[in-house]
Amino acid sequence: MTQLSTPADAATLLLDFEDNRLLPLLYGSHDKHLAQIEQRLGVSLTSRGNQIVIAGSAEPAALAQRALERLYGRVKSGLPVDAGEVDAALRMSDKNDSQRDGDEPVIKTRRKRVSPRSPAQARYIEAMRRDELVFGIGPAGTGKTYLAVCYAVEMLLAGQVDRLVLSRPAVEAGERLGFLPGDMRDKVDPYLRPLYDALYDTMPADQVLKKLETGEIEIAPLAFMRGRTLTNAFVILDEAQNTTPVQMKMFLTRIGENSHMAVTGDLSQIDLPGGVKSGLRDAVDTLDEVESVAFIHFTERDVVRHPLVSRIVRAYDARDASGAGQNAARRR
Repeated sequence: MTQLSTPADAATLLLDFEDNRLLPLLYGSHDKHLAQIEQRLGVSLTSRGNQIVIAGSAEPAALAQRALERLYGRVKSGLPVDAGEVDAALRMSDKNDSQRDGDEPVIKTRRKRVSPRSPAQARYIEAMRRDELVFGIGPAGTGKTYLAVCYAVEMLLAGQVDRLVLSRPAVEAGERLGFLPGDMRDKVDPYLRPLYDALYDTMPADQVLKKLETGEIEIAPLAFMRGRTLTNAFVILDEAQNTTPVQMKMFLTRIGENSHMAVTGDLSQIDLPGGVKSGLRDAVDTLDEVESVAFIHFTERDVVRHPLVSRIVRAYDARDASGAGQNAARRR
């Protein structure tokens, strides 16, 4: 990379790529990846042979340079680049979000390699590798449950655990299991469908079904955890904001020898009856200083679904903050 000019508030950077055969993959069809970076950062990107000239304000230009280098390394390794990966590169290259050094954690499953798409996701993966109990807390679309399932599958395939246990409380819009038709599995499956979706994204369907039949993968409602001790297992509790403090304590005390737990939830989406404290909130208050327990907090900046999801989360957060301010003013 060469800096061609350095005015106080602007920069023109020249970025060289050694293999121009990879550039169509880097740039995207009709240079759509370059256009995405330009629109996001307000910089100008001009391709010249195996070079890109980056022009704009100094900090966005430097961010664009880091993102392009990251994406080039990806295509050089034979990995695909799409709009989501461009967005991830921009997030991971933003020094305001992260001062990371060294290699980023990568999860390897049968169907794909999963890289973090935000600094919080990278911290989350590292925490799962380091600590026995990890809480992932934040809004929808931040990858909390998906990454936990991917990492659990990686551990299972590597023989580091003998089984996966995936659980959710059966609390959805006031319905209860007894109101649904069919046998117990028919009643439970609608609540646990997101966990199935993540599994099928990391393993071939026939292998998922086989491991479900052998018990290597178990998907069950939270009520089925009572009285058990789970050893040599990776255990995930999803939608944990809908547990009560008693249920949360019951779940957390199921952990046995050589087991790991990931607990995910969104404290802004509590469906419990009014006046009932969330077990997730209670755990945050109670376990914050406990050794080998990590809390990773996600925000709307970490939403990695469709860009509209991030804007929706931001709008709701702004409304809630405004309402809280108005309530405080009325109390005064």
